Amino acid sequence: MIAPNIRLDGQTILVTGAAGFIGANLAEGLLASGNGITVIGFDNLNDYYDVRLKEARLARIEGAAKRNPGNRWVFIRGDLSDGDAVDALLRDHRPALVVNLAAQAGVRYSIDHPDAYLSSNVIGFYNILEACRHYPVLHLVYASSSSVYGSNKKVPYSTDDMVDDPVSLYAATKKSNELFAHAYAKLYDVPTTGLRFFTVYGPAGRPDMAYFGFTDKLRRGETIKIFNYGNCKRDFTYVDDMVEGIRRVLVRAPEKKKGEDGLPIPPVRLYNIGNSNPENLLDFVSVLQEELIRAGVLPADYDFDAHKQLVPMQPGDVPITFSDTSPLERDTGFRPATPLREGLRRFAEWYRGYYLDK
Repeated sequence: MIAPNIRLDGQTILVTGAAGFIGANLAEGLLASGNGITVIGFDNLNDYYDVRLKEARLARIEGAAKRNPGNRWVFIRGDLSDGDAVDALLRDHRPALVVNLAAQAGVRYSIDHPDAYLSSNVIGFYNILEACRHYPVLHLVYASSSSVYGSNKKVPYSTDDMVDDPVSLYAATKKSNELFAHAYAKLYDVPTTGLRFFTVYGPAGRPDMAYFGFTDKLRRGETIKIFNYGNCKRDFTYVDDMVEGIRRVLVRAPEKKKGEDGLPIPPVRLYNIGNSNPENLLDFVSVLQEELIRAGVLPADYDFDAHKQLVPMQPGDVPITFSDTSPLERDTGFRPATPLREGLRRFAEWYRGYYLDK
């Protein structure tokens, strides 16, 4: 295992995408741990999905800050594609650590809205790298995605695999992030770690994700579409596991070293973070239905079969995602392991509280 070389106590940590699903959970977790931690949240609060959900996440973070007065929360609204704003952000606050989670998400949305992905995922990430170059940080951790594996047939997916066959623009932008990070590490000695996330789910998640969208439609009595006739498998990863993985990686920055040419040996690492247990979509929706009934979101006699439709694969999708997380476990001692039913139970209980019990 790699020993931590960074202490979080007393550090200023920038979290971009702080009103997003993973970013909000990370910010809340950081504020609930350690002492003297300042978390700077940065987000543009765009309307890709219901802004009220993002505002609710921010309120939850503020609550965590109040419960932990030894730490501090600062929120700044801004856009990563605004280079001057990003430069000012690092210049004024001088974070020691940066976790870049801001991105335009969604594989399918990228097919019809490519400009949003280039602006946020490419230009935005370039702006972060430039700022980290001019205002050096101890460690830049950034979100990549399992989508970079594209149509790879070999499973489980390993970070040693070739990833030159993206099937969506979203995947291509995430692969570009990894290449940009490597170049900046080589040229400017910026310690970076990329994290390939695998299908993150949980309470207060993204409404465009399948489990959330299915729940909304089933509640309204609509039909849900299960792609590839239910023969897809996904490596569903509970959000708390994702946050713990980020935290473990964050305190282990790649070591700076010089090569024979006198230039930096790129201080870079790359990990998968996934549950390493792909679930068939039909099994997944069956568990989801059971937990929604248990939580009282759906009635006990709900006719699930009457509300599902098996349809072909759609553009941008892949039949399976399956993570090899052995390097993460080897280096940090952590392996995501929350069972699907437990995670979906927490989601269903949150959904009832947020939408039905108000």
